[in-house]
Amino acid sequence: MRRMLAAAAAVLVVGIGVLTVSSASTAATSQADRLRAIETARLQALVDADTVTARELTAPDFQLINPAGAALSRDEFLGGVGADVIDFLSLDTISPVAVRMSGDSATLRYQTRFDLVVAGIHLTHDAWTTALYERRDGRWQIVWGQTTAVPNDVGMFLGSLKPAH
Repeated sequence: MRRMLAAAAAVLVVGIGVLTVSSASTAATSQADRLRAIETARLQALVDADTVTARELTAPDFQLINPAGAALSRDEFLGGVGADVIDFLSLDTISPVAVRMSGDSATLRYQTRFDLVVAGIHLTHDAWTTALYERRDGRWQIVWGQTTAVPNDVGMFLGSLKPAH
């Protein structure tokens, strides 16, 4: 009888553990999907030059490291978008958006294809984007972003490399 009770208790404990892991996994997936939707909305706001929406999704202390290696604050970046100095013609994700959650922080990483005009110069590139989001006052906002361009012409890129002397 004791063995049957012990076995029943063990099955119950394992079952509760599976339900807890399943619920946590579902919650994490739900948050990851929510973050993907927020990032998609932010990218569309940039293409639409909708700086009101982009500002809501961007933390006041945001910093972007762009493909040229320049650090831009939220006001510098969104001010450039609003003034058409940075004009995103298109900005599309071309890979799945990976999401890593850690408490009130989440990191998104994905490949993009962007077509934009910056200060009169037309640029079309693929790139890797990493975005750090934080949940503040119950809502997710991007805090840091970094975009690394993938060279369009790998041969030209390799030709530009010089050996160290």
